[in-house]
Amino acid sequence: MALMKIINKLFKITTLLTLLYTLQLNAQDRDLERAGDIVMLLLPASSYAYTHYQDDKDGRIEYYKSFATNAVVTYGLKYSVDAQRPDRSDNHSFPSAHTSLSFQSAAFLHKRYGLEKAILSYIGATFVGYTRVVSEKHYIGDVIAGAVIGSLSSYFFTSKYENIEYSLDLTSNKRKMVISYVW
Repeated sequence: MALMKIINKLFKITTLLTLLYTLQLNAQDRDLERAGDIVMLLLPASSYAYTHYQDDKDGRIEYYKSFATNAVVTYGLKYSVDAQRPDRSDNHSFPSAHTSLSFQSAAFLHKRYGLEKAILSYIGATFVGYTRVVSEKHYIGDVIAGAVIGSLSSYFFTSKYENIEYSLDLTSNKRKMVISYVW
C-alpha cells in the first residue's frame, strides 16, 4: 500500500515538473517531444497502478478492455487511413496514438474513481496532445480524434468504483449475506 502511494505521488510530481519544464520559452522541440513521450508512458502506468492501490480487480479488467479497445480502434484507423504526418515521416498520422492512450488512461480514472483522481491525468493528456502538434508529428485533428477515441473507449467499458463488497454464505443451515464498506 505504501509503495502505491509513493508511486502515485511520484507520478504527480513528475507530471508537474515536466509541465513546468516545458513551459520555458527556449525549450527545444525535441525536448518537448521527449517530455510528451515520458508523460504518455506515465499516464497508463499510474492509472493501472491505481487499480492495484485500490485492490480493484474489476477495475483492472475494465482497464484491460478499454485499453484493448482503444488500441484496436486507434491502430486500425492509423493503418487504414492514409494520412501523412506534418513532418512527412510516414502516412500514419490519423489518429494520434499517444493522445488516445493518454486520454484513455485519464478517462478511466475519471469514470472509475472520480474527477478529483483524474485532473492531473487530463492535464498530462492535454500536454501530450500539445507536444504531438508542436513536434509536427500530428495535426490538431489527429490529436482531437485520439482524445475522443481514448475517452470513449474508457467511458464505454468503465463503471464507477463502489467501495461496497457483498458476500453470500449458503453453505450452512442459516443463510447470511455480508455487506461491508471498504476504505
